[in-house]
Amino acid sequence: MSTMPEHDHVVPPLNYSDKLHFGPHTNDTHEGIDTNRMREARAERMRSVMRANNIPAVLVTGAENVRYLTGFFWSEFQLQAGYALFFADHPAVVYAPAGSYHQMPDQAPWISQWRIARSWLEGPTPISAAEAESKLFADEIAAELRERGLEREPLAVSEFGARAIGALQAVGIDTIDGLPLMMESARIKTPDEINCLKMIASISSSGFHRALEVLRPGILQSTVAKEVKRAVEDAGSEFGASKVMAGPLAFERGISSSDRRIEWGDLAYVLTCGSSYLGYTACLYRQYVVGRRATGEEAGWYDTLRDRLDSVIGELQPGASTADAAKHFAPASKWGYADEAELLTIEFGHGIGLVNAGSRFVHYNPPIINRQWSFEHPEEIQPGMVIAVEGIEGQHRQSGVRLETMVVITENGPEALDFYPRHEILAAGVI
Repeated sequence: MSTMPEHDHVVPPLNYSDKLHFGPHTNDTHEGIDTNRMREARAERMRSVMRANNIPAVLVTGAENVRYLTGFFWSEFQLQAGYALFFADHPAVVYAPAGSYHQMPDQAPWISQWRIARSWLEGPTPISAAEAESKLFADEIAAELRERGLEREPLAVSEFGARAIGALQAVGIDTIDGLPLMMESARIKTPDEINCLKMIASISSSGFHRALEVLRPGILQSTVAKEVKRAVEDAGSEFGASKVMAGPLAFERGISSSDRRIEWGDLAYVLTCGSSYLGYTACLYRQYVVGRRATGEEAGWYDTLRDRLDSVIGELQPGASTADAAKHFAPASKWGYADEAELLTIEFGHGIGLVNAGSRFVHYNPPIINRQWSFEHPEEIQPGMVIAVEGIEGQHRQSGVRLETMVVITENGPEALDFYPRHEILAAGVI
């Protein structure tokens, strides 16, 4: 098998963003990430989106989404334990979970309106109790809207379940889907948001380097993942996350929690996806080989993958479209797959940020770039987007390689945020 990259065009060089001049902790001697400015800029961007769509109010649950709009955050154990009623022209009302309701108001003085959240813990609660609580919930929202003269206006609702939406409609509230508004607001990042994403990319380097130190024959995948998680948390991550897949689990992508022992000669990939800084999550992979150097075939896989992803990244120019970038991804037929859906979340690009839909793990934002729908439904690439680009190469149940890079779109084109080496497979545990 040839070890030459599979491309017939010039692969554009990867440009890098400026490195941060500050660390993860606030400092009074120089400007870093201004959290007050970031919080206010996010809220104003959402208000602009709402005004453009003639939507005066949005009701949002999900801890990350409430954080995006208001700066309030809690350790979420279930959707709708807390939520916020956010207005285009009035101060937001935060509905805090039990405990936070009494603990947080003086700690978050920028929020002037606090209420206790009305949750019915959907599932284990008797249906009759859930129905009663959902009516109280809807009555309270309706009262807030009436107080502001908005009772006849549409209410955008995001991340709430069918019972909550039904209860709102039962009291005469005209509900519409609020998630598209949230995603539109999150499409473009403020400078402080971009710096948060730079920070978590930098913090991830600590995890990738720890993996290089501990990967060796005989160690458990879970042990390496724990070391990586601890390293990113020690480096300043709000939440650390990692997974390691090696040997036959590395292609196609293993997503189970199989606690496999790593063998001599394994290809192994390490990810820090879900690690976060001020809520902004990483989505990064790096590739290793354990106990030896990569073979020519393995190096060929990796060169093909890296150059393919760099070609995708090279197309992420302001004014270009997701279709322009998607053409460089490998088609499903490359591996004998029948449907492009068989590569969804494996060979694609996605926005990354704080706003989240459902997963509570990696925060996918617009745009999504893939061969599955980008050709028929293209989106414009715009300055201020932060996009993670990932892919895979290898042979079924034999082995494979993974890579993912985060880039920010500037007026001059894409710039990589993560500086840890990506030019070749990293050799770990070589004697």
